[in-house]
Amino acid sequence: MKHRSSSEQHHGKRPRVPAVAASTSPPDRMEDKPPSNPRELTQNPLKKIWMPCKNGLPEKHISQRKICMTNCPTLIVTVGLPARGKTYISKKLTRYLNWIGVPTREFNVGQYRRECVKIYKSFEFFRPDNEEGLKIRRQCASAALNDVRQYLTEEGGQVAVFDATNTTRERRETIIQFAEQNGFKVFFVESVCEDPDVIQENIVQVKLGSPDYTNCNTEEAVEDFMKRIKCYENSYETLDEVLDRDLSYIKIMDVGQRYLVNRVLDHIQSRIVYYLMNIHITPRSIYLCRHGESELNVNGRIGGDSGLTPRGKEFGKKLSQFILEQGISDLKVWTSQMKRTIQTAEALNVPYEQWKVLNEIDAGVCEEMMYEEIQDHYPLEFALRDQDKYRYRYPKGESYEDLVQRLEPVIMELERQENVLVVCHQAVMRCLLAYFLDKTAEELPYLKCPLHTVLKLTPVAYGCKVESISLNVDAVDTHRERPENVDVSRMSEEALLTVPAHQ
Repeated sequence: MKHRSSSEQHHGKRPRVPAVAASTSPPDRMEDKPPSNPRELTQNPLKKIWMPCKNGLPEKHISQRKICMTNCPTLIVTVGLPARGKTYISKKLTRYLNWIGVPTREFNVGQYRRECVKIYKSFEFFRPDNEEGLKIRRQCASAALNDVRQYLTEEGGQVAVFDATNTTRERRETIIQFAEQNGFKVFFVESVCEDPDVIQENIVQVKLGSPDYTNCNTEEAVEDFMKRIKCYENSYETLDEVLDRDLSYIKIMDVGQRYLVNRVLDHIQSRIVYYLMNIHITPRSIYLCRHGESELNVNGRIGGDSGLTPRGKEFGKKLSQFILEQGISDLKVWTSQMKRTIQTAEALNVPYEQWKVLNEIDAGVCEEMMYEEIQDHYPLEFALRDQDKYRYRYPKGESYEDLVQRLEPVIMELERQENVLVVCHQAVMRCLLAYFLDKTAEELPYLKCPLHTVLKLTPVAYGCKVESISLNVDAVDTHRERPENVDVSRMSEEALLTVPAHQ
């Protein structure tokens, strides 16, 4: 991987600074202004974070403001010939950024074209001398950019992924001008691949399922798509180390064999680069399961660090048999550092790694309490959690939002690895599952992850196939549905309506 040195970066164009009109009056000096009274602080009851307030109440415009992880909106622009994995990259990147809390949306120009031209006839539409086709494609790109502008300026988006070929320097310059006019940073992601086997595999796996080829047989569709690629090849101008030295970009060569990274300017671009350098397309499966049933599970108590029940130990044995039947030669096994996951993994009789970041969500002052006890001692906290389970932070504990941030290294390593079994906990499994299934923050805390059940995740073209395998060992149900009444003044009976049965 090649990096530009800081001295090289400064040789590029300097950012444009708007001219400031000259003033005849002396500038205001800080010491001439009377000091303003500092605002009082109050703690947000939901997130337990400090914020300015008036009369003891949080200021509305501050309490409702979303956390922004980018100092200005970022436009990610894909570059590359068809069948080079640009849409695969766009979808994965969008899913990852949304999962870590950066509002991101993908804008696929091909989709705009399909909506504009309902019936696709042949590759002729993409010929460089087809003026009508060229006009329609430009209109579609323009419509997509208009939607990008609206998303980033009016709808609260922080990152937009502009998924198209963008194979000419002229086209990329148009996008750069658009970004400059709207105050967006631009980061290019180019995928270069010369391996005919990879290209052929991509065409068969992904492109043949496209609406463009609904009524085509496989041979005709492959032939047409190869001709479509030819339409772009003559005019394709790759990102160049010299000509494009002022641009921020990552070039991915031969699906991750090599990378070229140039001018990474901020935190979000750095995270994008780190993520893209960890993903791969090798076929594999990820197995997620919770530990065996624990003593505190049976008693209806949350958190803690108890050991397994006899049924929990039986699950460990059944899990060992199941993994053996899968016939995976090089399976990695990960656990948390809590007793119940380690006991479960011990039954497998294979090496395993302990990850502290896989520990269960910290319930703070509510650790080892029953839901009934939390309602009795902390009725306000119980109601607040039901109102926004993803963002609610236990006093002296964590929120699901905190847990997602804690689990990011696990996701990175899962992307790097091949076959992995993760033995974890209910909240942790929900966070990992939400990443792979592209679930929202509102859906995440209510995903069903029952005890003594293995979820087998197999990444496919643009998503993930899920198989749920029960190992037929009885266990208590620890899943609590969201109650309809989440008001702080509700009766205890209503608050506890969805609490699962326990001893």
